Amino acid sequence: MFGWLAYTWLSPGQAPYQYKLTEEGGIEKFSKLGLEAWPDLSISKQEVRVEGVDQPVAVAHLASRGNAKPIMLVWENRTGEPMVFVDGKLSELIALASAIAKHVPKDAPILAWWDTSRQIQLLTGYETIFKSQLGEPLITPPLWRPKVEAIKSYEREFWGAPASAEESRKFQRFADALTADVQEGSAMLRELAGGREGYIAVHLSDLYKLGLMRPDRLGVAYKDFPLRGGDVHGLSGMVKRWLTDNKYTSYSVHGISENYVRAYFLTDAKSGNTLLAQMLPLTTSQPLDLKAVQLVYQQGGYWVYKIPPAQSSSS
Repeated sequence: MFGWLAYTWLSPGQAPYQYKLTEEGGIEKFSKLGLEAWPDLSISKQEVRVEGVDQPVAVAHLASRGNAKPIMLVWENRTGEPMVFVDGKLSELIALASAIAKHVPKDAPILAWWDTSRQIQLLTGYETIFKSQLGEPLITPPLWRPKVEAIKSYEREFWGAPASAEESRKFQRFADALTADVQEGSAMLRELAGGREGYIAVHLSDLYKLGLMRPDRLGVAYKDFPLRGGDVHGLSGMVKRWLTDNKYTSYSVHGISENYVRAYFLTDAKSGNTLLAQMLPLTTSQPLDLKAVQLVYQQGGYWVYKIPPAQSSSS
């Protein structure tokens, strides 16, 4: 914490962290990642370093193909504060890519959060509506908030190829769709898919990201709980007590490691009426009963739905 504070005050024009390349090579060099199905990928391991802090605050694995810009593949946060990206499980992403190749027509438009969209495109070759490093929302610890503009500038420089104004507009429309009610939101998704049959992949962590972008429409909180010896019953009691003590209205849990489970909470009843909340396995949702979008796949934190095409005027 003191290192972060010192760096923030002494370097007002610089981002409070730097990506540091520590290792790179083909998939054979990173065999533990389980990417044997993609032998043409190049992988790099980046440590996220902060001046005055001995250990990296996060570790990331990036992937690229040919001369293309790298894409974030998996992010491991090593602090108690969320920053830049949300932790993910690569095994779930690999399973998602395989499921999309199996269940989704090759020419169907695919919607997902921009980071998931880029991962899907990399691992499946399918066309996604979002292709760029949109960088929204900007996830920063409170100590870094005075450095927001410097962070944005650094991220744009590192990832390159900024999004077009049209792609950014569509992503804002996507966020609006997910915070609308089920009927209105699904119609907006269909519009983004061009009126054709499309597909959307959502993840439980999208709740947190969308809550940062649209806090007036979706109230979200989260807390990590230790999973002691696989004691699921004890975990359930802890999560429910946290829900009651904070007067939250709904929750869902997702394992982020062998030792910790992340619980996402909705902070008010109206948030439960949003399309995204209804598509995810919260205690007040019934995703299997949705008709406006239709579930085709679920694995871990990922849920994939078909967006039915627009009906013709004659029908």
